[in-house]
Amino acid sequence: MHLFHKSESENLLPYDGVLLYIPHFLPTDESDRVYLSLMEGIVWKPDEAILYGKHITTKRSVAWYAEKGFSYRYSGTAKTALPWSPELIELKAKVELASHEKFNSCLLNLYHDGNEGMAWHSDDETSLRPNSTIASVSLGAERLFRFKHKKTNEQVELSLEHGSLLLMKDVIQRHWLHSLPKAMKVKRPRINLTFRQFGMI
Repeated sequence: MHLFHKSESENLLPYDGVLLYIPHFLPTDESDRVYLSLMEGIVWKPDEAILYGKHITTKRSVAWYAEKGFSYRYSGTAKTALPWSPELIELKAKVELASHEKFNSCLLNLYHDGNEGMAWHSDDETSLRPNSTIASVSLGAERLFRFKHKKTNEQVELSLEHGSLLLMKDVIQRHWLHSLPKAMKVKRPRINLTFRQFGMI
């Protein structure tokens, strides 16, 4: 297993995809301001999924915003996007400048504490542009994030800091799974914004 700390502009994966990490994407004061604003201003709702034929509601809360009234389907459920807020538009512009990419949607996750996480999965839904970049901004509690190769089971992990930006690029979703493991010692919330390329841009 490879563990990386505060790496920037270097691919953190050994093969089959590109993973870039910018630890200080947003200054601390701006990260604090955006975090508080999103906690209060986003229309958070519990996430829903169909697993093994059963409808479940997760502890984690989610929200989805986009340029148009896209219907986004994952985990067996469909969600209709809300229109961009001014703050999300401003943050999207900064992400696009740093990543040299364009994004037309954003899925936000709110983990209330370390008891909430995400199991192994890939963001390979057919509604997303193939091999497109996903830009992930982390705010709030620092959490461990893991990657596992689908064939070799080789793992890579890093800590996602408050105000950081993670870029998942190229064929990473085809070959790697990722997860946010539970961390019982973490008592504070974490907001994760994943800017995505839905359909054709």
